[in-house]
Amino acid sequence: MHVLLLGGHGKVALHMTPLLLNRAWTVTSVVRNPDHESEILALGKGRRGKLDVLISSLEDVKSANDAKKIIDTVTPDYVVWSAGAGGKGGPASTIAIDQEAAKHFLTASFASTSISKFLMISWIGSRRNQPSWMPDDAWAGIMLGKTERLPTYAAAKLEADEYMTALAAKRKRDPASASRPFQAINLRPGVLTDEPATRKVELGITAKGRGSVSREDVAIVADQLLARADIDGWYDLVTGDLAVEEAVEKAAIEKIDAVKEEDVDGMVKRFFP
Repeated sequence: MHVLLLGGHGKVALHMTPLLLNRAWTVTSVVRNPDHESEILALGKGRRGKLDVLISSLEDVKSANDAKKIIDTVTPDYVVWSAGAGGKGGPASTIAIDQEAAKHFLTASFASTSISKFLMISWIGSRRNQPSWMPDDAWAGIMLGKTERLPTYAAAKLEADEYMTALAAKRKRDPASASRPFQAINLRPGVLTDEPATRKVELGITAKGRGSVSREDVAIVADQLLARADIDGWYDLVTGDLAVEEAVEKAAIEKIDAVKEEDVDGMVKRFFP
């Protein structure tokens, strides 16, 4: 498989890259700064797969056609969105990258005849309603982040996530798409830390609420989700008690989807009236 990894110099992406290469997959890592190229290429040494770096600024992706040009250059099977403005450049950059560029890549990826998976790394608070399984104190913390700490980021991610969900729902309802399945995977970690991986997580519907999780564990889970043909939907993620492999298996077998209390029909109607 060939993976287009957007935001290749992010901390999660740096952990993910060698895992994907260990599967003997090809990875094209997209980064804005050419100074990061050698650091990323070093991750490919001794790995089974092939690693390339593409220098491109996602802030310059102003349309689905711009995204399509990158996709056509790389010709990936899977796309991973691990990108974000990271608070740099102010609200305008956040909207340009976390929202608009993400939506453009989603549009181009769903339209592609070769891409069969899109994994979006989002965050656990990217939803409109408090889910029934989330404690009040956890939701209060999320709302604080959405309204006071990172309101532009939260709004941008929600827009991109709901657009992805609407695209996936619309596609599933189209009989013509039955012959070409597409996995839309929305991985939604809690508070990110730089601690070493525990390889113990709670995945899918997280009774602990927002919790925390290491970036390395996020990468490990993302790698395992990409390797399966029976996963799609929203997957909240925090540190837990289950081994990663067991948690992923459980989520797949039980068809867990944390979007279940959100208004998916409303998302489809909003984007495709």
